[in-house]
Formats: sequence, C-alpha cells, structure tokens
Amino acid sequence: MLRQNIEAFLAELLRVNASEHTVRNYESDLEQFLAYLTPPDADPPPMNEIDALLIREWLGNLYQQRLTVVSTRRKLAAVRSLFKFMQREGVISVNAARLVRTPKAPKTVPAVQTEEQTNTLIDQVATQDLDQPFPARDLAIFELLYGCGLRVGELEGLNLEDFDFQERWVRVRGKGKKERQVPFGSKAAAALEKYLPVRQPLPGERAVFLNHRGARLTSRGARGIVKFYAIALTDDSSLHPHSLRHAFATHLLSEGADLRAIQELLGHARLSTTQKYTKVALTDLLAVYDRAHPKAR
Repeated sequence: MLRQNIEAFLAELLRVNASEHTVRNYESDLEQFLAYLTPPDADPPPMNEIDALLIREWLGNLYQQRLTVVSTRRKLAAVRSLFKFMQREGVISVNAARLVRTPKAPKTVPAVQTEEQTNTLIDQVATQDLDQPFPARDLAIFELLYGCGLRVGELEGLNLEDFDFQERWVRVRGKGKKERQVPFGSKAAAALEKYLPVRQPLPGERAVFLNHRGARLTSRGARGIVKFYAIALTDDSSLHPHSLRHAFATHLLSEGADLRAIQELLGHARLSTTQKYTKVALTDLLAVYDRAHPKAR
C-alpha cells in the first residue's frame, strides 16, 4: 500500500510540473523510507500503523548513518509531503509526519571566493592549456555560472532560443518551472560567441551546452567540468557550480547592489533566502576590521 501511494504522489508531482530534480530527489528519499519500513521477505506496515514514533525511529537510523542534518531535513520534508498528499487523498486521517520535530540545521555562512580568486580562476580556464576536448564550451559555462548566478540545473536547461544577444538577456527556467530574465555581460557574450560556432549538436538538438555525443550536457556533467578545473587550477576540490552562484551574489552585494535586485536575479521566491549573503558580507567586513583597526587587537 505504501509503495502504491509513493507512486501516486510522484505521479502527482509530475502532473503539476515539479522539476525533474525535485521528483528525482523525492523518489530517492521515499524509496529509502520504504526500504527501512519493509522487513525482509515481508510487506511494510499498514498506513495506519506508520505513526510519529516509527518516523522518529527512522530518523534515528539516519543519524546512525551519520547523514548530515541538511540531508536528514530534506528526507523528512519528502516524507511530510507524501503524508500531506495521502491525507488530502483520504488515505490517512492524521499526518503523523507533522508531529515529528525537524532537526535543527547549523547556521553556516557559505564559503565564497574573493572577486580576485574567482576572476583569476576563470581567466585561467581561458588561457591554460589543459588538453580538454571542449575548452570554449567550458569557458562559457564558467562565465555564465558566475556572470549570471545560475543554478547548475538552469544552465543545463538553456536552449539557443533563450538568448537575446543584441540586448544581452537570457531566459532562465528556475525552480518550479518559473522563468526569469537575467542579463549577461561582455565576458559571457564573448565566450558564447567563441563557443557557439564550434558547437556540434545532434540533429535537432537545441541545448546550448552539449556533451561529447552532441546531446544536452547534464547537471552532473557540468559539475564534473567545474570540479576538474577547480582541482587542476586551484587544487580546491570543494569548488562546485553553486560556489560561483554564491560568489555572484556576494560580490554584487559587496559592490552595493540592492538586495531585492539580487533576489530577482537569483530567482529566489523569498527575500530571506537572499539575506544569507548579507552574513557573508558582514563576515568579510569583520575580518577586515580585525586585520586593520588598531582597537581590534
């Protein structure tokens, strides 16, 4: 019964146009939840027996696996959404998952490269000969991730018709299929002008960024490209596409950009999500104070 409800829930997500990334994560998390509740050679318990105590037991198992708090919170959110769906469909009368307290996530400030570090990295992507098969494509990826603050899934979804090269705007499809218009600068435009003439697509392929077969480059492929250059040029394996999105927002803020304008550029639904970058800027400011002010020491 639980499996059938999970399948119905995932089908509902697809029906309401949830992103492929969201559906994929929910499916993975709920399959793990189902596996935990299913004894060997037996069926999972009936729906009315899956109570808050059993869900807390499952969370305890995640803790024993040493999952991060962020991953645990995401998995609990998936289960809560499933139970909300089942309650709406009349399968259960009480959403037991709502009775389980969400683990508190540590308040961390994202590590962000400085403007000099970021620009040096991208300049080296353009100038270093690392014997990569598609250097022009790779440079354009870096210029758009940093120059437009794109999520890696948004980069993956870009099509040729999304670009207005005359006005320098690109149409971006973000979370929940929401679209926004984002400007791109001269460096990104130059990188695209160099890459697009050598792009070799399969027949009918409209994706901007392609893999070695001429098909759309996946998010995983883009992450691999960024990681390769990060390790090769900076010896920093922690750098990933979202690091460039963080840098985009933080550097705009440090140069005086309005927080709501940054919210629009990033495609954040809530201003509170964007406000985390003020903490980054404040941390940098305190570091400057500690180094420079005579009364700081």
